Amino acid sequence: MKSVLLIGLGRFGRRMAKKLRELNHDVLAIDKSEERVNDALDFVTSAQIADATSESFMRSLGVSNFDLCVVAIGDNFQSSLETTALLKECGAHFVVSRASREVHAKFLLRNGADKVVYPEGQTAEWAAMRYSSDHIFDYVKLSPEYSIYEIAVPEEWKGKSVMELAVRQKYRVNVLGVKKDGQLQPMPGPDHRFLPGESVLILGHDSDVQNLLQKS
Repeated sequence: MKSVLLIGLGRFGRRMAKKLRELNHDVLAIDKSEERVNDALDFVTSAQIADATSESFMRSLGVSNFDLCVVAIGDNFQSSLETTALLKECGAHFVVSRASREVHAKFLLRNGADKVVYPEGQTAEWAAMRYSSDHIFDYVKLSPEYSIYEIAVPEEWKGKSVMELAVRQKYRVNVLGVKKDGQLQPMPGPDHRFLPGESVLILGHDSDVQNLLQKS
């Protein structure tokens, strides 16, 4: 269990706070809006109405005692930037800040953020990848070049085994699992035969996966 300081209770902040509590972490939430703070009392450990750009207030929190600090402010970039910098000045160990634009992400990283989340951009990228192909069911970006994809079983794979296809050698991807009727079979063995109606979880370089999908 970790102690988390979460600043900003807009839609993104609320969702993150709820998930953190579901994972049994202690969450202290801060927002300038009394209404937002009152609405969050049911799903955070504690909450306070305050201005996170106030240095005296932030120092009173003992920021260095939190395992994680999240700046979830999305509607005021200046406040987000000031809060991020102030957290680091007060001794925050790890700061995750939300950016609403790519240029904001660059400034946040320069001013103390250890990581930046960019919900709008990340969602847009996921949607573009997911809906640009009839064969992609899900998609998780791991690095600028590598991702995990859930795809329909390619036609040329059906009825053949992992070994017969020489998946890794021929297609340059790794099979992480097979799903059918919502049930996941992780790490199928070399004798597994791909069947119609299955989907496959593969890890690979984006260009190799795209080459595979073009043949499907």
